[in-house]
Parts: sequence; structure tokens; C-alpha cells
Amino acid sequence: MVGCQTVNGSKTDPKTAVQVRTQMAAEYIKQHRYDAAKRELDIALQLNSRDASANMMMGILLQQEGSQINIEKAERYLKTAIAAEPKNAQIRNNYGTYLSQIERYNEALQQFEIAGSTLGYEQRYTAFENKGRIYVKLNDIVNAEKSFNQALHVNRNSYVSMIELAELNYLRDDLPSATKFYQQAVALVGEKNLNARALWVGIRLARANGNPLEMQVLVNQLRALYPDSQEYQRYLQLQYNTEVVWK
Repeated sequence: MVGCQTVNGSKTDPKTAVQVRTQMAAEYIKQHRYDAAKRELDIALQLNSRDASANMMMGILLQQEGSQINIEKAERYLKTAIAAEPKNAQIRNNYGTYLSQIERYNEALQQFEIAGSTLGYEQRYTAFENKGRIYVKLNDIVNAEKSFNQALHVNRNSYVSMIELAELNYLRDDLPSATKFYQQAVALVGEKNLNARALWVGIRLARANGNPLEMQVLVNQLRALYPDSQEYQRYLQLQYNTEVVWK
């Protein structure tokens, strides 16, 4: 029998100890304190090697650490988590994210489909966002748009979907629709909180809409906040390009 465990100086039962250790690990991961997170999860898994949350968190930790050997190890923990709780949509979504990272896109889509169809799952919209991103990579524009619109249907504040739909409409030269989605995103998070991808969409829309002053403001913001981003490097490549559509 497993006796009581001590967490932060107080005794608690094994089940609660696993939960507490896993929650502590999650906080350490947010702070990029990966070694501390690993120590907490090692203890949690010693207490219960089949615990779904602890295994999921270990998979996330190894994935985020990013070295090839740890990315490969992550799958075993994520699969163990799914085996323990096959109906857990969050685990399915996380496993899909992992599979997408290693470019096993068809398998990832299957996991996102399960997560996205799980009614009551609070992050259900993110599964649709993730599906949309994969379809963009696969150049399947019809299904990409469908997925992002599904995300907005579930959560009208899906910032990711607004920016992605703005991009897709820009690329098909539907500037009114592209501008609408972009402006919705700006209204949601504020002009100063746009990420590099949103700024790049905004720069191209401002150029296409004949608004050089707005374009320059966004370029300055991209340069100041994300000078090493792929988006800013792409701008530097295209800044003197006269093609109608900047891709």
C-alpha cells in the first residue's frame, strides 16, 4: 500500500499528491522551468504511473523542451494518457498538437476531430483552429475556411480564426471580407497587442487598400516588436516588390 505523501510540508493522500504535483509542474512549464517540472512529474508518476493528467503533462513538457530525443519520448506519455482517459478531449487536442508538430498531419486531424466534436469541452474551438492550421499547410483552403468558421461559431472571439480568415480572403483578393475579419481581430485585442502574423496581414491589407500611413505604422510595430520574425524578414524581401499581391 502507498502511504500518505508530503507536499509542501503537509501530508495528503496519493491521489491528491499526484494532482498537486501535476499542477505545480504545469506552473513550472509556463515559467519555462523545465527541470523543476520534470522533478514534480517524476514524483507524480511514481505515485501513479497511469494517471492521465500527469502523463499528459509529461508529454507536454518533453514536447516543449524541444530536443529531438525528448520530442520522441513525448508520444509514449501522451498515448498513455489517452489510454487512461480516451474520452478526454484536452488530451486528444494536445496529442493532435504533438502530431502536427512532427508533421503527421492526417493523424493530427483525427485527434482534433475527436476533440472538436466533444460537446462541453471548454477549449473545443481550439481544436477547430488547429484543424484549420493543418489544412492551410496542406493547401486545402475549403476545409481550412470551414474549420476556422467552426471555431468562430463555437467561440466568436477566436482571434486565431479571424486572422487566418483575413489572410485567406486577402489571398483570394476579397479585400472587404479580409478587412472585416482583420478589423474584428484588432477590436478584440487592441492595436498594440497584435502578434507578428496579424501585423503582417494588416501590413498587406493596408497596402492593398491604398493606405500607406497605416501600413508604415504597422511596419514600425512589426520591426520594433518582432525584428527576428519570419513575417518581418518577409517584409524586408518584398518591400520594393511591385506585385499586386504580397504573399
